[in-house]
Amino acid sequence: MHQQDQRTEVLTQAILRYAVERIRMNPPTLDGPKSEQDLRAMVGQTITANGLGGLEALRIFTDVLAPACISVDHPRFFSFVPAAPTEAATLFDLVVGASSICGTSWLEAAGAVMAENDALRWLADLAGFPPEAGGVFVSGGTAGNLSALITARSVWREASGQNQTRGLILTADGAHASVQQAAFVMDADILAVPCSGTMTGADLEQAATSLPASDRDRIFAVVATSGTTNLGLIDDLSSIAEFCRESSIWLHVDGAYGAAALAAPSARGLFDGIEQADSFIVDPHKWLFAPLDCCALIYRAPEHARVAHRQHGDYLEVLYDGIWNPSDYAHHLSRRARGLPFWFSLATHGTAAYADAVEKTLALTQTAATLIDASPWCERILPPNLSIVIFKRKGWTEEDYARWSQELLETGEGFVMPTKYQGETVLRFCIVNPTTTEDDITLVLDTLAPEVQ
Repeated sequence: MHQQDQRTEVLTQAILRYAVERIRMNPPTLDGPKSEQDLRAMVGQTITANGLGGLEALRIFTDVLAPACISVDHPRFFSFVPAAPTEAATLFDLVVGASSICGTSWLEAAGAVMAENDALRWLADLAGFPPEAGGVFVSGGTAGNLSALITARSVWREASGQNQTRGLILTADGAHASVQQAAFVMDADILAVPCSGTMTGADLEQAATSLPASDRDRIFAVVATSGTTNLGLIDDLSSIAEFCRESSIWLHVDGAYGAAALAAPSARGLFDGIEQADSFIVDPHKWLFAPLDCCALIYRAPEHARVAHRQHGDYLEVLYDGIWNPSDYAHHLSRRARGLPFWFSLATHGTAAYADAVEKTLALTQTAATLIDASPWCERILPPNLSIVIFKRKGWTEEDYARWSQELLETGEGFVMPTKYQGETVLRFCIVNPTTTEDDITLVLDTLAPEVQ
């Protein structure tokens, strides 16, 4: 399997051809899921005793498996939070895979870690964090939130001496599900603070004072959100930071989606207060044009994370000589140098290009809202928040939305999944792809016209 021979060379060229062709597809095909039964009928058994051969395995992927996956970089992929990696970032992802870098420690990956830290420094500067701030790239927002909260609990336990006490996290009732999942994994409690859209320091004060004194003493972290996934709402970070500072509580900001807008000068004011947080995350694979999977976790004082996360073992002690080891800042040891494609794209294009690209998607979101307002069969529900617009098709039922969404995907015209707002089924555009155009928005809106149905 590890020999370099003629068959390996032929397979190498075939894989590189496919990769380059896919990267250059403009736009890529949208594609879509198929049932396991249909897929199995087309490919049969893919894992066999003697193998299929590289070219046949590649054929199965390119002809059958890849078309059963939705292309999240399609310009009319408006569901969830899409991705739009630059060509430079995607190409360098191939380099990272080929380079066999273990991004665990400085000893093993000094060059890669330095480059990743440069990218993290840019993000920290956007948020107004101090020069000593730093962190690590993890797989996604769930891993980032969990690692930050583990650090927050470690700090609380050290300060309070409550090593056996079950901790309590405060967050808004609209926070991402990963915060609840982190509490579950940590065996901590979570209090969902009622709020009208966005959480404020006053909301936290009211929630905390309503608790018994014994429960107030268990609060070790507040999780604020800068850009909710469903609506794009940003909590009042300044007043929340003031509450946390006065209460000596760790403030973590989940900016997995929305904090990318820190790169846009027009949106920076929306995040006032994030500079006072103890930690925050942002996913470059969402709105900063990196390939999956890439979440930046940044701490104001990284030494707290090192205390919480550093793993110990006889064979690991050679790593701990005061240098920067990415394994010390999250709940992992072995790791891919997943921040390198993001770093390469930043180094290639420059930060000004990133600001321009985010500004472009923000402007297009406003255009989408205008087009929705002009549509006689649509009704916008909220003002645009970051790059998200929520609206509805007048007179439709939940079944109408589901049928339309399925047909839109099957025809390859777009991918727009219905969501819920205050219990009502509605539609949602999330625009993070700078190649998306006004024509793309118009095309999808036109399919909602009565005569199309």
